Amino acid sequence: MNSGDFLAVVQEGFPLCIRPFLELATRLNSTEEEAIELYSQLKEEKIIRQTSAILDTKRLGYLSSLVAFQVDEAELDHAAAFISTHPGVSHNYKRAHAYNLWFTIAVPPDSALGLEHTVDLLARKVRATQSMLLPTLKMFKISVKLDTNNSKELKEEVLKKEIVPIELSALHYQIMAQIQEDLTPCAEPFAPMIDFLGIDYSLFFACIDDLSRGGYMRRYATILNHRNAGFIANAMVVWDTDDAVAETIGTKAAEFSAVSHCYLRPKFKGWNYNLFTMIHASSNEELGLIIKKMDAELDARDHFVLTSLHEYKKIRIKYFTHDIYAWELPFRGRTLS
Repeated sequence: MNSGDFLAVVQEGFPLCIRPFLELATRLNSTEEEAIELYSQLKEEKIIRQTSAILDTKRLGYLSSLVAFQVDEAELDHAAAFISTHPGVSHNYKRAHAYNLWFTIAVPPDSALGLEHTVDLLARKVRATQSMLLPTLKMFKISVKLDTNNSKELKEEVLKKEIVPIELSALHYQIMAQIQEDLTPCAEPFAPMIDFLGIDYSLFFACIDDLSRGGYMRRYATILNHRNAGFIANAMVVWDTDDAVAETIGTKAAEFSAVSHCYLRPKFKGWNYNLFTMIHASSNEELGLIIKKMDAELDARDHFVLTSLHEYKKIRIKYFTHDIYAWELPFRGRTLS
């Protein structure tokens, strides 16, 4: 079984059925045992990061944003460590810019502090001299699917998913809590969830289908460790686009297969970049060529490569847990100085 083809399939969507590795093996002309063995090997080699549900932050009612802080270099590691203690911080990086600390944060709808007050608290605690709150104004693409089978396709179609209104039950929330956990490779990896919930497979998969159709779950898939998978050149490239054509340019940017994330965000005084693209490549040379091709097509006024210098934190947020409420507890009702 070819590992590149295997990784391409599981990134697209891990089978939601009783014996998913058998399904994968059937698709790839192999055996269930070989599929489980290959998955386990790739997990041990830290090429596979996690297989679980990818839930939609906004659809679940969470408030989220990309945030940029300017912090004294001598205090940067300490500041990043404190920010990373927040359970809603999923990504936290040192980047090559005057705004040197960049992180994403999400808080539940009933957060005691709320998003803006939480970011303000973090800024004060780490003594950030400047800060930018950069929430998503429009999302064009969010889909991390690395080209592991070397298809080298420059463009891809970005499909829009139709959302069907679904009324969530207590069982839906219980299932979301389960499918956020990393999958264990075995013949029936969903069996422990079934047993814990006390339901059968039919109801389990029907509820997951509800979550997908309702837009609460974007997909159930495998996420890779970019560098271990051979994609050593990764950069956040930001673009200065005219507001009148920003959505058109964003749509074009999202079509590039090397782009995993593409968002429109607000501009700030001294920060004219409103289109954010995360680009993955197997080399710096390839990354440069992709950026050059994008620049030629997008008709943006300017762009800047926000190179990552250090990764402080990269996790999948756990929704509907008590962790964030516990983190907020010491700060409720207090005035920061």
